[in-house]
Amino acid sequence: MTDGVESSALLRSPTMAWDGKVVWITGASSGIGEALAYSLARRGARLILSARGEDRLREVQAACDHPEAHFVLPLDLAAPATLGPAVEQALAVAGRIDVLVHGGGVSQRSLVKDTAVEVDRLLFETNFFGAVGLTKAVLPSMLARRAGHFVVISSLVGKLGTPLRSGYSASKHALHGFFDSLRAELWRDGIQVTLICPGFIRTAITLNALTGDGTPQGTMDRAQAHGMAPADCAERIVRAVERGRDEVLIGGRERFAVYLKRFLPGLFNRVIRKARVT
Repeated sequence: MTDGVESSALLRSPTMAWDGKVVWITGASSGIGEALAYSLARRGARLILSARGEDRLREVQAACDHPEAHFVLPLDLAAPATLGPAVEQALAVAGRIDVLVHGGGVSQRSLVKDTAVEVDRLLFETNFFGAVGLTKAVLPSMLARRAGHFVVISSLVGKLGTPLRSGYSASKHALHGFFDSLRAELWRDGIQVTLICPGFIRTAITLNALTGDGTPQGTMDRAQAHGMAPADCAERIVRAVERGRDEVLIGGRERFAVYLKRFLPGLFNRVIRKARVT
């Protein structure tokens, strides 16, 4: 991958060994999170698999290499009171967290004028405050060891806004602000942050995307259905983390929208009005 932001992280060791690393993945029951679980299990990582549905997590665990080495920890990111106890449980069973992958989240498909503010709040509670709360609960243990890596599954719409995703895009923009600041604060303490910005990946995210009243869309977007396979996305994420990348864009031609907005914002604003975003 040559996309994304190069950084001083490239001055560190170019690769990272996964064997024996404890990796906690939220959103591990499907999509990119599930694909990452399989990829990292093959590399010898010990996994903590989290999402809301325990039965589905058990299926993912069973499908991983060396399933006995991994743990299932059901978690609802929109329930802040449960995050601290979940971290205590994770540390009790695994001893440490080397890498925390923030993969849990929910998308949106509704116009601003049709979207209840309660839906915007739910998007932020899950996508932003859930990740922030879990990070703050895990961080003391990483600081004590002077080692840790946060991998944040954001989105291309964390870099730009498109129709039908106002609350979702805002929550992803907020992730960038928070984790860019965290990286700048803790670089001396052995803490790394990698922001992942996927475009159209062939997952069920659009089936579960919230509409204006909070109900799931229930249909697959055409662009999503023709997107990159989750396994391919997972491999690119793994390579980005191994190389200590600060930020990486993953997807097809939709990645170039980020550069269009950066260098030709007026043109971008005209193009995005009519672009196919579903």
